[in-house]
Amino acid sequence: MTAVKVVDASALAALLFGEPEGPDIAVRIAGARLIAPTLLSFELANVCLVKRRRHAAQEAALTAAFALLPQLAVQETSVDLPQAVDLARQTGLTLYDASYLWLSRNLGAELVSLDKALIAAALAP
Repeated sequence: MTAVKVVDASALAALLFGEPEGPDIAVRIAGARLIAPTLLSFELANVCLVKRRRHAAQEAALTAAFALLPQLAVQETSVDLPQAVDLARQTGLTLYDASYLWLSRNLGAELVSLDKALIAAALAP
């Protein structure tokens, strides 16, 4: 059976944009069915935009890297927003991060992230 993993924007940004943590993320998600909240594409598009602004000389390469997102076949799905709001309030996370946590808990799936606060919340009892 294929493992299901909830993957957040920090993890996929590292993979897509060649950040130092990218190879570790590639190993962690290899062979898994990837799922994320519907906000994932917007978050990664914003990461691409910020990187393009900071590194104008790499604009074409960054745009090409972002264009690889569909190849990762991440299934984007909606979350229960009222429950995610409650989870954000309980954990102190942003609503965006709480959406990944809610999805992970709802599916009983591993959460793959580089966000320390999000990881801490996922590991909390």
